Amino acid sequence: MNLNVSGHHLEITPAIRSYLASKLERVTRHFDHVIDAHVILSVDKLVQKAEITLHVPGKDIHCECVEHDLYAAIDLLADKLHRQVEKYKTKSGAKSHVPVKRQTAV
Repeated sequence: MNLNVSGHHLEITPAIRSYLASKLERVTRHFDHVIDAHVILSVDKLVQKAEITLHVPGKDIHCECVEHDLYAAIDLLADKLHRQVEKYKTKSGAKSHVPVKRQTAV
């Protein structure tokens, strides 16, 4: 998985990057078809915002979370993303169709 992290009004430190990578590892452990992820961390006065766009085959999954603490926002973002990826997995796996045999007249 290619991880791209950017910050708006925020410097991305190695600690934040490693914490984010460890949280997103849970998603890639359960679903290994992730192409890449774009994460934007931003600060607006007292509000910390984390958003992610995850590129998977056939779909882009986007979620965002707003909290007063950046690490709490990353935790909630990982939980939301995990739920959305699980939903995507169940929907994509449910599309297998069994062909119907037709009876021919003799």
